[in-house]
Amino acid sequence: MFNKKESSLLLLACLFMAIPGSYAANEQSALIDVNKANPNQPSFVSFHDTTPKGMVWQKVEALSDEFDQWDANKWLKTNWNYGDTPVNMLNKNSGVADGNLWIKATLNAESDEQWFETSRVRSKAKIKFPMYTESRIKTAHISAYNTFWLNNGDINNRDEIDIIENNSNPSSDYDNPDYPWQMSSQYFVVKDGTTERAKGNYDNRKLSDGNTLKGVKWNEAYHVVGAWWKDEHHVQFYLNGEPAGQITTELPFTLEQHLIWDLWTQDSSWVGGLPAKSDLLDDSRNTMKVDWVRTWKLTAQ
Repeated sequence: MFNKKESSLLLLACLFMAIPGSYAANEQSALIDVNKANPNQPSFVSFHDTTPKGMVWQKVEALSDEFDQWDANKWLKTNWNYGDTPVNMLNKNSGVADGNLWIKATLNAESDEQWFETSRVRSKAKIKFPMYTESRIKTAHISAYNTFWLNNGDINNRDEIDIIENNSNPSSDYDNPDYPWQMSSQYFVVKDGTTERAKGNYDNRKLSDGNTLKGVKWNEAYHVVGAWWKDEHHVQFYLNGEPAGQITTELPFTLEQHLIWDLWTQDSSWVGGLPAKSDLLDDSRNTMKVDWVRTWKLTAQ
């Protein structure tokens, strides 16, 4: 039996699956190629514009980048090492090259405890609702979480929106064999010692039939993932131009948040297990690539 709190969080988690299915059913005949979306607007505007009347999307340059070069005015490396993992985050494992922000997982063969070298990149600026951010990402094909998320930086007074935590190549299937196609979006609200969270597993095989990236694994192409943070209780996620689950919180999101990317792993079923160390030596699979990030504020005309 679930108690009242557990039942509430279970219901919130189920909301991730509700709206996208109905959208796909109604839009099966429409061609959706997110790579042809208007870059001056959120991608979904090109295919199913739900912008409120009287409102416009205003670009936030401090949180947008085509990654032609490293912009130290916008980004910094805020490396962090989780407990009970082999992860060691280092500045050398991220940068910008060939039009991409990259985060690479490499092997430290001399360490038994911190052999998974990686990195984290965070925005200097923060932002609050109403806003939309999206990023075009190709994941590393190793058993690790490739992430794009928002967080305010205080674990005890915390708002967090995890747009993706994707593992395209889990080393174990004892928890979920569908990982290669999942966004694994979630959220946390931590206020006054109370934690609220829920997780959704939107599967890109559920995109509409007309979507050119339906069923394409995350490491096989760049995918566009986004979040429309509408107000203090509502976030709508997007994948490749389509709605991909939403959340409605009980506790309010009230804090401005940074944009963050990182690549990390852990020996647990919910992450997908540890990668083979040999995978970290393979440059064709060990690097997460971010083609661009674009962020907008929703403002009155």
